[in-house]
Amino acid sequence: MMSRSYTNLLDLASGNFPAMGSGSGREFKERRRMPRVMSVPGIVSELDDDQAVSVSSDNPSTISTDRIIIVANQLPLKAKRRDDNKGWSFSWNEDSLLLQLKDGFPEEMEVLYVGSLRIDVDPAEQDDVSQYLLDKFKCVPTFLPPETLSKFYDGFCKRQLWPLFHYKLPFSTDKSHRFDRTLWEAYVLANKLFFQKVVEIINPEDDYIWVHDYHLMVLPTFLRRRFNRVKMGFFLHSPFPSSEIYRTLPVREEIMKALLNSDIIGFHTFDYARHFLSCCSRMLGLEYQSKRGYLGLEYYGRTISIKIMPVGIQLGRIESVMRMADEECKVRELKQQFEGKTILLGIDDMDIFKGINLKILAMEQMLKQHPKWQGRAVLVQIVNPARGRGIHVDEIHTEIEESCRRINRVYGRPGYEPIVFIDRSVPITEKVAFYSLAECVIVTAVRDGMNLTPYEYIVCRQGISGSESSSNVNNPKKSMLVISEFIGCSPSLSGAIRINPWNVESTAEAMNEAISMGDDEKQLRHEKHYRYVSTHDVAYWSRSFLQDMERACTDLLRKRCWGIGLSFGFRVVALDPNFKKLSIDAMVSAYKRSKSRAILLDYDGTVMPQNSINKSPSNEVISILETLSLDPKNTVFIVSGRGRDSLSEWFTPCKKLGIAAEHGYFLRWSKDGEWEICGNCSDFGWMQIAEPVMNLYTEATDGSSIERKESALVWQYRDADLGFGSSQAKEMLDHLESVLANEPVSAKSGQFIVEVKPQ
Repeated sequence: MMSRSYTNLLDLASGNFPAMGSGSGREFKERRRMPRVMSVPGIVSELDDDQAVSVSSDNPSTISTDRIIIVANQLPLKAKRRDDNKGWSFSWNEDSLLLQLKDGFPEEMEVLYVGSLRIDVDPAEQDDVSQYLLDKFKCVPTFLPPETLSKFYDGFCKRQLWPLFHYKLPFSTDKSHRFDRTLWEAYVLANKLFFQKVVEIINPEDDYIWVHDYHLMVLPTFLRRRFNRVKMGFFLHSPFPSSEIYRTLPVREEIMKALLNSDIIGFHTFDYARHFLSCCSRMLGLEYQSKRGYLGLEYYGRTISIKIMPVGIQLGRIESVMRMADEECKVRELKQQFEGKTILLGIDDMDIFKGINLKILAMEQMLKQHPKWQGRAVLVQIVNPARGRGIHVDEIHTEIEESCRRINRVYGRPGYEPIVFIDRSVPITEKVAFYSLAECVIVTAVRDGMNLTPYEYIVCRQGISGSESSSNVNNPKKSMLVISEFIGCSPSLSGAIRINPWNVESTAEAMNEAISMGDDEKQLRHEKHYRYVSTHDVAYWSRSFLQDMERACTDLLRKRCWGIGLSFGFRVVALDPNFKKLSIDAMVSAYKRSKSRAILLDYDGTVMPQNSINKSPSNEVISILETLSLDPKNTVFIVSGRGRDSLSEWFTPCKKLGIAAEHGYFLRWSKDGEWEICGNCSDFGWMQIAEPVMNLYTEATDGSSIERKESALVWQYRDADLGFGSSQAKEMLDHLESVLANEPVSAKSGQFIVEVKPQ
């Protein structure tokens, strides 16, 4: 059964959320669980102010905890039904990134996994399977009801988030591609079920939690709501789109605010991080800061770290598979099959964003423009099975097959096909054999989060370390890459030929250049790439993320924390340990006892809402201020940056109310009093210098305006584009400081303003 807190957090996911069961039809049996410690908000004793650990992954982690919980959509396990059809047989998936990242953790650290299985386990077997996986593999499986799984993975993940994060908007009239709130509800429910499994095993005071990828982007809110001080990181393995694309998502703020409940958020490239930070700025008004090389967002007193680190591969695993391929004679077989041919290789998932057909068309173009390769060059395209029922997969598959048949018909001859299309599940040993023989690997994805195919190819071309062939100086290692500029690994492979995959002609020329290049140049490029890949492996990546997660979590432990907000508006407010909440009772008591009181009230944002278009005070506000100011024990002032004329007119009914206009330049103690000038400046000739400069920027910045006061000039850009307005404000500030250098005034920037006023 679902917990009662279910509806509290999910109200925002659905206006009237239907009751949804777990699907098992019965209560889980009691089973042995790992010890748990509950946490409550409060003060944590001051920690030793140790030096922060450097981002360098050569330094060992200083994390004192012995455990980390890895949460992902799928567990790093393989499963198959036993021969007698009684129960299941499980083993580690050696190719899973989640398993390989353990290489970067301290040896004594215990790693637990929470995720789903790729198989459908009968409800009657789920308890036994759960206990076995916990005991044997330290894995906690999450069993999703079939309907929820379909809507969560094939629905919201693959038909909503995956296309959007790869820059595809649902322009099609096909309603299955439009936003469907029931799919969002299933996504939230699935994240809730993952959360419940984490709760079963977590020790919230000690454990670190590392959440992976777009399937679980709202999980941080569930965890932060239950455990305010939980130490948690999130890493997105897919691209993060530009703000113009992301803002089309109807649940954009819910997901953004959920991610911000993490202590650290990781991305493969700066582009992805920049897009995320732009969304934070445009949607939530949050600006990032860089401090000693670290990017951070201030969010209700918490500093959320932004980590940029592309993932690597596990070299040992690749070399192990290469040995297996040698034993199976795979390389020898393929050498005989493609003897005398130059192999260009592509290995991609069956997905509309991999650009497979663009690659095939580029091969056709190369054969057409460079006939010397006809009969010699072969493009081997291996297609991995689609991971889910994504959009347009069948259509793109049919298009690829038709293109292959047409090109082979035109350029093929007996014993030669220019395109070898392998549309089946290919064993990893066979892939490694192809890597070893390929003269060039081509990746033409139109958008991809990372893509590790080039890294694997480089390692395979290097050969097995310590082997006779690898150390033979007469057999120099060389490799060539033609890769799309729209994939995550592109920035780290500076020796590759980068292409725009949409430009078929340019891609064809790049392919010809790659296979025509001299061996010396190929060798130099290969050596450069191998140095990077071998030093930035998966262990380096996970170790670096773990160190930064420790650093990001340390600050929160020193603060007082309160959880506030409902549904996905929930967040933790972190304050200084010495902060004390204002007691209304104590304030009222002190007010009654005192004989002389000074009450200073800001106007915009305090007496009146900041975003109110009508800036004049209401009758209720006038009445309250009149009552306060008539008390002989009170001295009440309105303090504002506004001019004295408007403030004097608005507060005419308040006879005893004091007004400090233009930030105190003009002061009046009551309605009948005279205005006092508190500044020493009597020459305002500088305005004739500053105003023309401001006019220039006002004309160039749509949505900006100039407010002219008696003592100051204010340029406002609240209604302008935030990014452009901020940039213009910085430029204007420099300009004003230059032209007003000899004037007795100061130019300062504030929240959406630049103000020039007397010193």
